[in-house]
Amino acid sequence: MTETLDDGPFFHGTKADLTVGDELTAGFRSNYRPEILMNHIYFTALPDGAGLAAELAAGDGEPRVYEVIPLGEFENDPNVTDKKFPGNPTRSYRSREPLRIVREVTDWTRLSPEALQTWRERISAINADPNAEIIN
Repeated sequence: MTETLDDGPFFHGTKADLTVGDELTAGFRSNYRPEILMNHIYFTALPDGAGLAAELAAGDGEPRVYEVIPLGEFENDPNVTDKKFPGNPTRSYRSREPLRIVREVTDWTRLSPEALQTWRERISAINADPNAEIIN
């Protein structure tokens, strides 16, 4: 990439308990299709978008949002950009390079139990659809 897609700041949502300076890398199972090992690490410029990802992340830990710095090139997330939404209104990105944690963000908006259940149902429906795919 030669053009800057977004100046950030950037955020990543997870249930992992991490510290400043830790690096997040690709190569883990998808939260949405666990049979897929992901080639990218995903992030957004919207703290509440990262919060949604944290709420839906695999695992039993507490949802957490971290401010991150991409350590290499990144691109628009093709799973949402122009596929589900014109342009990139979710300001969602992915990178093959690590993301470094700058700080934990605590002022993101948590989902209500009802909203969380609705999202889980949406993901279940996607997982049940044999034609649904993740662009990896």
